[in-house]
Amino acid sequence: MLTVKEVTKRYGKVLAVDQMSFEIGEGEISVVLGPNGAGKSTIIKCIAGLLQHSGEITICGHKNKNLEAKRVLSYIPETPALYDSLTVEEHIHFIAKAYRINDYEEYAAQLFERFDLSDKTDKLGKELSRGMQQKVSICCGVITRPRVILFDEPMIGLDPKAIKELKKLFIELKGRGCSVLISTHIIDTIKEVWDRVLIMNKGRIVSTISRSDVGNENELEEHFFAVTGAAE
Repeated sequence: MLTVKEVTKRYGKVLAVDQMSFEIGEGEISVVLGPNGAGKSTIIKCIAGLLQHSGEITICGHKNKNLEAKRVLSYIPETPALYDSLTVEEHIHFIAKAYRINDYEEYAAQLFERFDLSDKTDKLGKELSRGMQQKVSICCGVITRPRVILFDEPMIGLDPKAIKELKKLFIELKGRGCSVLISTHIIDTIKEVWDRVLIMNKGRIVSTISRSDVGNENELEEHFFAVTGAAE
């Protein structure tokens, strides 16, 4: 579903992503886990088509910058980017129209309910708190029912209930056959949901772990600190 092959990204003399390669299969939840500055957000933005890079990225067999790839891809950025003058409900309508989606209203109402937005649908983007903006961004990202979805540090700003609902949503997306890629530097946020972890440090994948490779979450944490040289 998602293939990243020898992708490199530089910012001037800084090598942010260094010949990175990996694949994510259908119905798989993979996590790019790494310390701050490892290059996680950079590779996510490369996949989303927001940055120029060398190497090749394909989404469902299409080059990531092609329209066919963009139709099946969703991206939830670390910092929500809502329109100040659109209401919560209008954001969903705008995305649905842009993707030419029909019969989305019932699903939108379900998303609003689970993320406590039902009583805020007439609020403007600029009137929402950081956490509420993040919830709207998540709803906009999944309303298209994508085949590949990217989450960049999705838990930041969310309250405990929203975090719980988001984890449930990860599992639901997996059940639909969606390929899910989550970027984070906080190990605890991805407990119980991951199938594979790509540990990233200094622009490279330094270790790849499947859930069957570890007995418990503590082993993942210990391995993370060992391969990244990070202090707990």
